[in-house]
Amino acid sequence: MLRHEFQPGRLVAGVFLTLAGTMYAGDAGGMWETPWFAVIPVVIVGLFLAGVVGMVSRGIRRRRAPTARRDGADREPAAHV
Repeated sequence: MLRHEFQPGRLVAGVFLTLAGTMYAGDAGGMWETPWFAVIPVVIVGLFLAGVVGMVSRGIRRRRAPTARRDGADREPAAHV
């Protein structure tokens, strides 16, 4: 299995989109009633937080690797399977 770097921004986006899907699934299943407009703020806030978390994590990674080149020339080529 190929390893990849952890991206917390995508995790946050996934959690909020899963929450939105759960809200609609609960409404469809009859467990509760969700107004059609209730999911919009959840998705907007989730995407905003995901962007902020992504920018912060990228800033942290750049500080920890001061020798890394900006054009990505020092990276190893990706292995294609």
